[in-house]
Amino acid sequence: MRPFLILFIVLPILEMWLLISVGEKIGALPTIGLVLLTAMVGVALLRHQGISTLMRAQEKMRVGEVPAREMAEGVFLAVGGALLLTPGFITDTLGFICLIPGLRQLVLGKFLSRMVIVQPGYTPGADGQEPDGGRIIEGDYQREGEDKKSRSQPHNKSAEDNPHL
Repeated sequence: MRPFLILFIVLPILEMWLLISVGEKIGALPTIGLVLLTAMVGVALLRHQGISTLMRAQEKMRVGEVPAREMAEGVFLAVGGALLLTPGFITDTLGFICLIPGLRQLVLGKFLSRMVIVQPGYTPGADGQEPDGGRIIEGDYQREGEDKKSRSQPHNKSAEDNPHL
């Protein structure tokens, strides 16, 4: 929670500082024009990339595949669009990273490499296979030093014997 708090406090301060600095260099109206221009370009990019991603997702669903990558791209596009509509140059940069296909694929690739995508209705091990392709072999085991007699003795402890229950 702390990183988000810092982000919501520090980022607006940095944005204001950068907008004021750019405004001092090129003037207030050109700065406002740049912010509006990035918002308009962002909306156009979002529309184009969003439609493309939606069509790819529909195609994957049509052939019976899970459109996991397309769903993740949709989240990135939504975040990127929101960042581009937020006034400021730092948020615009982050928004363009989410919307430009090559940059988005790079970030998304790193993000998705840490995730496991599972088909709906799939239960790991239900088909006799582990998710990594290994085979499940059922059997019994016994710990070293443990004799069969102590294993077969039932442990009938009552709540009075165990104060933690």
